[in-house]
Amino acid sequence: MQDAASRLKALFEQVLGAPLPVRLRAWDGSEAGPPEAPALVVRNRRALRRLMWKPGELGLARAWVAGDLGVDGDLYAVLDLIAGHVWERDEDARSLTDALRDPEVRAAVKGLLKLAGPAVLLPPEPPREEVRARHRHTRHTDRRAVSHHYDVGNDFYEIVLGPSMVYSCAYWPAADGTATLEAAQYDKLDLICRKLGLTPGARLLDVGCGWGSMAVHAAREYGVRVVGVTLSQEQAAYARKRVADEGLTDRVEIRVQDYRDVTDGPYDAISSVGMAEHVGVDKYLAYAEDLYRLLAPGGRLLNHQISRRPQRDESTYSVDGFIDAYVFPDGELAPIGTTVTQLERAGFEVRDVESLREHYALTLRAWVTHLEAGWAHAVALVGPGRARVWRLYMAASALGFERNHLGVNQVLAVRPPEEGASGLPLRARTWGT
Repeated sequence: MQDAASRLKALFEQVLGAPLPVRLRAWDGSEAGPPEAPALVVRNRRALRRLMWKPGELGLARAWVAGDLGVDGDLYAVLDLIAGHVWERDEDARSLTDALRDPEVRAAVKGLLKLAGPAVLLPPEPPREEVRARHRHTRHTDRRAVSHHYDVGNDFYEIVLGPSMVYSCAYWPAADGTATLEAAQYDKLDLICRKLGLTPGARLLDVGCGWGSMAVHAAREYGVRVVGVTLSQEQAAYARKRVADEGLTDRVEIRVQDYRDVTDGPYDAISSVGMAEHVGVDKYLAYAEDLYRLLAPGGRLLNHQISRRPQRDESTYSVDGFIDAYVFPDGELAPIGTTVTQLERAGFEVRDVESLREHYALTLRAWVTHLEAGWAHAVALVGPGRARVWRLYMAASALGFERNHLGVNQVLAVRPPEEGASGLPLRARTWGT
């Protein structure tokens, strides 16, 4: 009888209709596949049962999070090799239902069922880290989704993000690795402040203020008065301590508050960095209208947001299953054109759009390096399942940005006064430098 790895290789190649791009190492110690390739380690038969019950990305994710699947070698290389079979299937690619009409594929599936063992008749329990997203985007569901992602412990985020505690794309001077993450995050915060044209005494609303990095930077470096809002209790506690340590309590207020409940406008400027992804496509116009309402005429909005590539038929778009179940429950991405359109519909004049796509790939790779270096401590803090979630999501996202499947953009918009003046210089792209 063939060993488990050889049988798996043959069966997977029948299902995929292509050579297996990685080496397989099975639970019986056998190996099969290209000897020079990194290895995908199938640690037990339960991994197969997860794939049988949830073919594709979610089944793989469940097996990874539960520890049923692992990688021996470079995680990026494995993800890069299997991406075309899992995450990057063409819109016209054959569906699993179509594939099952092929007698050879049906035979391969029967072989996988047999190899998975008799317990295949019962679906394995999902890992406890999995949640059910509903995409209602009420105040209650948004608060719950934010808590799932952010309230996992500030100590864990310190491992991943480093001293800057900025959880969004940094702004790198070059891709040669000479700059530190902390320096690149400082430059990103400063770029936002310059785009917003902040001056001493101005009022800034920081929507989704995280651990307070933007609020502290703007108050300390530009002398503005800042209100930062977040739905995360842990973030707010951390941010308030940072504000106190910096001696900025007279200029910075951190609130646990939904942006929809902010009523003390007008503000001279609004920063929304990495928050709008949680709003929901159906709620985006209302989000833009709320921010417009909170700005004074002539005030500027800097919206820093991840985007996705548009599809030929947008009605077929579905949220990424792994991200939705394990990382950002209820998060939704939109093409940059949709974001700009909704901001304009709300009344904003969009003045500048800058893509930072390559910058986010560099940032995510830096975060993965931090996590891997502090792996034992991270696992002790949040458990192995959640640590695996973060390692996979950040590494896969880095490749997504590098391959132009994901983007991130800074959109600078103005609430124009009645006379129409934007208040921006004629050559604004220098941003005061």
